[in-house]
Parts: sequence; C-alpha cells; structure tokens
Amino acid sequence: MPQIPLAEFVKRHRDPVVVQTVRSTAAATISYAVALRLSSEPAPLTAPLTALLVVQVTLYATLTTSIRRVNSVVVGVLIAIGFSALVGLMWWSLGLIILASLIIGRFVRVSEFVPEVAISAMLVLGVTQVGGAAWDRVLETLIGAVVGLLFNFLLAPPVWVGTAGQSLQDLSRRMRRLLLHIGEELSGPTPVERAAARLHEARRLDHDIADVDAALRQAEDSVRFNPRVKEGLLQRVVLRTGLDTLEICAVVLRVLARTLTDLAKERRDEALFPQDQGVAIEELLAHVADSMVSFAVLVTTQTPESAEAAESRLAGELGAACASREKVAELLLQGIQNDPRQWQLQGALLTEIDRMLDELDTEHRSRRLMEELDRCAREQHERHPQLAAMRQWARGKRQWLRGLREKRAAS
Repeated sequence: MPQIPLAEFVKRHRDPVVVQTVRSTAAATISYAVALRLSSEPAPLTAPLTALLVVQVTLYATLTTSIRRVNSVVVGVLIAIGFSALVGLMWWSLGLIILASLIIGRFVRVSEFVPEVAISAMLVLGVTQVGGAAWDRVLETLIGAVVGLLFNFLLAPPVWVGTAGQSLQDLSRRMRRLLLHIGEELSGPTPVERAAARLHEARRLDHDIADVDAALRQAEDSVRFNPRVKEGLLQRVVLRTGLDTLEICAVVLRVLARTLTDLAKERRDEALFPQDQGVAIEELLAHVADSMVSFAVLVTTQTPESAEAAESRLAGELGAACASREKVAELLLQGIQNDPRQWQLQGALLTEIDRMLDELDTEHRSRRLMEELDRCAREQHERHPQLAAMRQWARGKRQWLRGLREKRAAS
C-alpha cells in the first residue's frame, strides 16, 4: 500500500469538501442519537435529515436555512392538525392539504422549503395518532436544527475563499490559452471555420464565468459571521471586483474573436496580417494573456509577500504589453497607409486590446476597489445605522487606547 506524505495527508484533511462531509455526517449522527432519547418515534429520521439540510457549507447559510426549515415544518404540522380535526385522509383531502400547504408556504416566506410544508403536512396526516406524531415531528425538526446550529457555532464551517480563488485563476488560464491560440493563427491563412471556432470558444467562457460566480457566492457566504475570518468584507470585495474585471475582459475577448472572424471572411486566400504585423500582434496578445493570469493571482493571493510579488509581476507584464502595443500600432498604421483594406477592423482590434489593458491596470483596479468598498460601507450604514455607530465607537475607542499606550511608552 503506497504511503501518503504527511503534507498531502494534512492537505486532504483540510480540503473544504472533506471538512464539510465530515461535519454533515457527524451532525446528522449526533442529532439522531439525541432524538432517540427525546422522541417517542422508534426511528426519528427527521432529526438527522434536518441536521443534514441545516449544516450547510457556510455559517450564514446555516442560520438562514435553519429558520426557514423549522418554520416550514411547523407550518406543515399545524395545517395537518387543522385538517385532521375536520376530515380524514382521502384522495380529495390529500389534494386540498397539498394545495393549501403550497399556497401558505409562499406567504410564510420559507423560500426553497415550500415543498417541505406540504411534505410535513402529508406525513403527519397519514398517521393514525395525528397529535402525537405531529409534535414528535416538530420535536425532531427542532433537535436537528439545534444540533446543526450548535455544531456550526462550536466547529466553524470551512472558508471557501481558496476554492473560489482557484476557480478565478482557472478562468484566467483558460482565457490565456484562448488568446495564445488566436495569436498563433494571425501570420498565416486562417480559414473562416477556424476563426469561427475561436469565437464559439470565447462565447463558452460565459459558462465558466457562471461557475466562478457560483463559487464566489459560496465564498462570500463563508466569510459572513465566521469567527475565523478577519476583514471578510475586504475579501468579498477583492474577489468580486476581480471577477468583474475578468468578465469584462471575456466580453472584450469575444468581440476581438468576432473582429478576427470578420477579417478572415474578407481575407480567405491570404494571411490575416503580414508576417511582421502578425508576429508583433502575437507577442502583444501573449503579454495580455500573461497579464490576465498575473491579475488573477494578485486578487486571490492570501499573504502580503505573495501579493507584492504578484503585483510586481503584473506591472512588468503590463509594461511589456504597453510597449508591444505601441509597436503594433506603428506597424498597423504603416500597413494601412500602404493597404487600407479593412482598416476599421484593424483599428477595432487595437481598441479591444486597449480596453483589456485598461481593465487590468493596477491604478484602475485600486480605484475601482476603493469605490466598491465605499459603496458597501455606505449600504451597510444605511441598512444598519445603529450597528455602524457601534463599530465607529469601537474603532475610536481602539485608537484612543492605542494613543494612550504610545504616550505611556514615550514617557
């Protein structure tokens, strides 16, 4: 049997998926053991089922899910008790209770647990002793919810920032490969079918962006109310604005592929660009592609040292890209003066590259990040003015204590 290195063993046990699997299993098992002692049901499976649904991937989702799930079960039980006092279980009464449960579930705001209202009502209505079974089901649900909440408070859920950051980097690498492939085809005859294939590949980036967005939403929830996370708002804003930048670049990349497809239609029997222009544009696209990866690494890094190295690498790539861009502009201008065919497409190509370089620029990035932080702080202040006032008071108190300690140290 092969031996697993210690570093790999620790890495596997800290993987968020592994941690979440172990936490869900443990919470369900504990809730079932507690329900066996407190419920009169021989197999109180509602408790572990509730615990599994309550122990979500983030503490924020756990809190919101617990409230909605308990609410849905209690409402379903109350509906079943009301129906059992009037009618028994028949085909038409079953239809009525399902209809009533689904309608009432919409009004009590249980969100995705609307079907749970009808399920609880049907299960309770289907037993002989409605009253006892109803309250046993409520008890089991409360046990599962309480165990799940305590489990998440005592053992904080995993933080999914690293997973979201890896998804963001994977997206940038896919965009890099596409840009490199496009650049390799500029100096020779490019069939329209091949150029159109690159365009479809650029369009498929939308699906990748949707996947990264889902991972990012999970990461944003994982840092909310999580005691292990400091500066959760900053982490959320950094990742979100980073994805916004790559999404804009993906849109521009799709437009660039569209421009080259149109140029391929006009130049079916010749190269898209002369040899010198094609080589220069290929070099420029390579610098832009490397800048995208460096940008993704910068916004996802977790340590100051790595951030400084990533920022330095990004600045170097952007500098090389800007120098290469000036060279391409001169070559395109000379070429258009000699052969003005499709000059507008060549100008559009340069404009699209300029837009990507502007989005990846560090100064543009910093300005956008500060604007987003100001917007989030303003919205939080408007939504919770008392909490914002308490935070401001605590911040002032810390500054006063820090100043007092400095004065004592100086004296």
